[in-house]
Amino acid sequence: MLPKKAVSLQLQTVNSPWDSPMANQMPLPPTLTPRLISREAAAAYVCVSPNTFDQMVKDGLMPRPKSLGARRKAYDVRELNHAIDILPSDGENICDKTWDDTRDAA
Repeated sequence: MLPKKAVSLQLQTVNSPWDSPMANQMPLPPTLTPRLISREAAAAYVCVSPNTFDQMVKDGLMPRPKSLGARRKAYDVRELNHAIDILPSDGENICDKTWDDTRDAA
């Protein structure tokens, strides 16, 4: 009886951007950070779960997403940064969400 030869399959990876699931979307250069990010990435950006992030959006603590089409939405990193900046620090009293508080302090 002849020994069985092991058959190995090698998957060839192609580094073409057109082979990705989103074929019409070119990858960003490594030096360019994205301005708009997904819901999951936005939640991770603010260190919360996606469900907690959704509640923060509903409560007005985080910005609403930008509409990129009928079904595609994304969050603006600059708006997220601003929302993070005005979140109360630990131990601070939460006051109303208007600009009157910051304007009077200046």
